[in-house]
Amino acid sequence: MRYVAPSTLEEAVGAFAAASGAARILAGGTDLLVQMRNGVVKPGTIIDIKKIAEMTAIEELPDGRIRIGAAVPGAVLSEHPRFGRAWPGVLEAINLIGSKQVQGRASPGGNLCNGSPAGDSVPAMIAAGAVVTVQGPGGRREMPVEAVPAGPGRTNLAPGEIVVSFTLPARPKGSGDAYLRMIPRTEMDIAVVGCGVNLTMAGGVVTAARVGLGAVAPTVLLVEDAAKALIGSRLDDAALEAAAAACRAACKPINDKRGTIAYRIKVAGVLLKRTAAIAAARAGGN
Repeated sequence: MRYVAPSTLEEAVGAFAAASGAARILAGGTDLLVQMRNGVVKPGTIIDIKKIAEMTAIEELPDGRIRIGAAVPGAVLSEHPRFGRAWPGVLEAINLIGSKQVQGRASPGGNLCNGSPAGDSVPAMIAAGAVVTVQGPGGRREMPVEAVPAGPGRTNLAPGEIVVSFTLPARPKGSGDAYLRMIPRTEMDIAVVGCGVNLTMAGGVVTAARVGLGAVAPTVLLVEDAAKALIGSRLDDAALEAAAAACRAACKPINDKRGTIAYRIKVAGVLLKRTAAIAAARAGGN
């Protein structure tokens, strides 16, 4: 096994492409090292990207957008003076990845590329409308977060491509987001259902909305019908129930030891209502 720690993105892409599928990217390693120890993966090359400045930077762009390097640890993001005020839902989702020790290493890029339908940061990123920048042998391109997952443990990245960063849009006045998950234990567990909601409101009326739903299908979902049910409403009971019904309809879950199909479908609707209420309260404060 080879270990390389490139200092530029070009070096990392070159090493990744040259390995012809036998390499793995090391950001925090909180998934990769566990998989290696369990014999799930046996990479020929490990490419550590934490020495690449762009991958570990947090940038506030002139137009109000925020760019987060794919390898920024959750703990570092928590310490940023303004990110949590702009995107509290995204931050609380990232802060649910493992323990405090794990958060010192775990990154949103790793959480996305691990391909788990239950990854906590992914529904919140989708609700936020985040866009990922990826780079590979064919150059650099952008894609919405919801386009990255392809199924459990799989992504739609082309061979040799690496996720470089996430860009979150500027926040209009009256915006708020939130993330909630259902877990059997009080902490450090995998989501049975996860829900992210992002709202913009004016005069008590929802003018824009996005809903992300996790752990209820082979990939994390953007539930457009739920957002449509909220837009134009004052989040009255009828609108919330219509959005909850859209979430339930979007579910394609499995039975496993953490929850049944029926339970996950029911909880998806419940979480939508609760998460939307928190996002609306935050929007009212902005």
